[in-house]
Amino acid sequence: MVDYSPSPSPSPRPRALPKRIILVRHGESAGNIDGAAYSTTPDNKIPLTPLGIDQAKRAGSGICDVVSRGGASSNWKVYFYVSPYLRTRSTLREIGRSFPRNRVIGAREECRVREQDFGNFQVAERMKAIKETRERFGRFFYRFPEGESAADVYDRVSSFLESLWRDIDMNRLQQDSTDELNLVIVSHGLAIRVFLMKWFKWTVEQFEYLNNLGNCEFRVMQLGIGGEYSLAIHHSDEEMQEWGLSADMIADQRWRAHANKGDFNEKSPWYLDTFFDHFADSNCEDGEDLQIL
Repeated sequence: MVDYSPSPSPSPRPRALPKRIILVRHGESAGNIDGAAYSTTPDNKIPLTPLGIDQAKRAGSGICDVVSRGGASSNWKVYFYVSPYLRTRSTLREIGRSFPRNRVIGAREECRVREQDFGNFQVAERMKAIKETRERFGRFFYRFPEGESAADVYDRVSSFLESLWRDIDMNRLQQDSTDELNLVIVSHGLAIRVFLMKWFKWTVEQFEYLNNLGNCEFRVMQLGIGGEYSLAIHHSDEEMQEWGLSADMIADQRWRAHANKGDFNEKSPWYLDTFFDHFADSNCEDGEDLQIL
């Protein structure tokens, strides 16, 4: 007699979290040394300078050193995401020269980590006036005419993070669960800052104090012993202070290096104290003295 009962489904492989998520800004571009380049060349087609190419090669060597010598496993691998702009794709090409083929799982162009849109062809004098207005208005919410605000970039980077977590949950980024996975995202200064803002739940006010990355600088978010990612595992307090992180933000990064996944850091003042300034002096518990307006 034929057994038509369905075969049992294979057990899904356990989710393997990346050991590191490394965020890299592109190398020096023609637009970084001469803003007039944007008036004749679309932003997405601005090329690297010879120095930018050299910076990217050195960044590749530095990143390879981080993931190989700092790895607990000899079976480390990398997966790349890259902005579609010419300068980021060229940066990735030079970074990739430091990695042998058997260490690279794959690479994917990701439009949502592209540069902030400043409009189409940019007139230098007009852009100078616009950027002066942005400083008065605030860097996060100011929207460039015909372009984007940092808040707009935040929204699309948030969408990318959702996709990234789906890829991780479904083990799309690695075939062998014994591999030590490292994700490298080659992007732009503002996109990287809002990525960190979204990931670590920083406020708009905290974002405003963040400094941009230098060309081909990178930030290493490393998985801590309890399952949280932290900048403090690879980077020093002095480095984070130079980036614009406050003492509270640095303390939170140190806490994350040892925290268990899902723990709540009650000592992070921006989680409650930013919104409620009466808790320290309040004796109100369980609804006592509450007024219904």
